[in-house]
Amino acid sequence: MSHTRTGDGTKPCRDTVGGGASFRRTTGRPAPKENDQTPAPLPSVAELQLLFAALNARYFGGSLGAYGISFNPRLTAVAGRIAYRRRSIELSAPLLRVHPEHVTETLLHEMIHAWLHENRLPAGHGRHFKEVMRAVGLTSIYHSVPVTERRSRRRYVLTCPHCKTKLVYRRRPGRPISCARCSPGGFDPRVAFHIRRVA
Repeated sequence: MSHTRTGDGTKPCRDTVGGGASFRRTTGRPAPKENDQTPAPLPSVAELQLLFAALNARYFGGSLGAYGISFNPRLTAVAGRIAYRRRSIELSAPLLRVHPEHVTETLLHEMIHAWLHENRLPAGHGRHFKEVMRAVGLTSIYHSVPVTERRSRRRYVLTCPHCKTKLVYRRRPGRPISCARCSPGGFDPRVAFHIRRVA
């Protein structure tokens, strides 16, 4: 993985998740009994920030800058998403409330996107993502949280004309937007996303 390096030349730690560490093990909470069908409560925002810091130290050598981590009650199509300009990561409250055991791997998935973006590498689910994903112990580019309901199968694929990064939106953006990796300082019409409707 010699081409995925941080600014100081370090690589993400090759320590593995070890079968999917749960949030309760990370924070020292006791694991629920096997016959307990009550979903575990979601971690607080403060606990999410501590989890981010722990994953950052373990897998990325503490190289990631600060991100605001929160649960979004309206996020139902995906388990998590990242906004590079706002430096925020949102996790789906409805999905992860049903599957709280996936909080850690969902956050780690979004942190891989953040690491690639900060190191000016393609931040989509391409070759670079897959290499880092395997190094930290994840097994798929897709979130593993089941999504039981989708109101519409219509999607919009946004492609950067410069770096070819692709994003998938459920709704067509209401205004032109440009690639945050190629224009981190603000909107740049030269790298405005090309929008294509699918499904």
